[in-house]
Amino acid sequence: MSVDLTPPAPSGTEPFLRFRPPRNPAWVAMYHSVADPSDDPYEITVAPDRLAAQLRWMRRQGLRGVSMRYLLEACAQGREHNLVGLTFDDGYRDFAEQALPLLRLHDCTATLFVLPGRLDGDNAWDPLGPRKPLLGAEGIRYAAECGMEIGSHGLTHVDLTAADDRQLRREISGSRAALRDLTGTEPQGFCYPYGHVDERVVTAVREAGYRYGCAIAPGTLAGTYALPRVHIGQSDTAWRLRLKLRTNRLRGRALDGSAVSG
Repeated sequence: MSVDLTPPAPSGTEPFLRFRPPRNPAWVAMYHSVADPSDDPYEITVAPDRLAAQLRWMRRQGLRGVSMRYLLEACAQGREHNLVGLTFDDGYRDFAEQALPLLRLHDCTATLFVLPGRLDGDNAWDPLGPRKPLLGAEGIRYAAECGMEIGSHGLTHVDLTAADDRQLRREISGSRAALRDLTGTEPQGFCYPYGHVDERVVTAVREAGYRYGCAIAPGTLAGTYALPRVHIGQSDTAWRLRLKLRTNRLRGRALDGSAVSG
């Protein structure tokens, strides 16, 4: 697939800040829900105005938020500099209602990891906090039509490292087939629920035909099928984002051509 990798000019007339990021490898931001964060025991919710401020900050630094598919193609060509992978886990309904308009406003794309076994359901796997509705088939198709990449988060959000072989295949291969039927496109990316991953799970994702997998802090498993990500939350104001940008490579959470070849 041929992709135009030329970043668009930042929108608006606001001046850039003095700080310019060094030409370091790209990094991947991990989001979940975009809604009222006041009742958020897991610290996975970002208010819409906070997300808007974070996207503005990225653009002021000359950074562009892109989907994982786009980012990995850029890495393969050595053109990942000043790109940020934007990922949203779980497929909350608020992605279409709150995040999507902001991403489009700031000329960004993102990868949305969804649960085709819980369409129009909620986050029943979270024992604490409010019930958050999930996207249904129509919402997922709408996100895809708006240029967002759709990836799998499994069928039902279970810890795959604790699953037996039958459940592992169903969650990984079954979710890929379900998303292909739903969107008409073969999903390329898989995101490990809870960030839990081991060699057995990585092998299953690769053998199912996915081209990459997203984890959180995969340690020695880091590579194309266990890509590291940086959690972004409500507390991440400009100075915290700047710190994360400068330290992500030291923490082993940056991508370049070599990082995604393993």
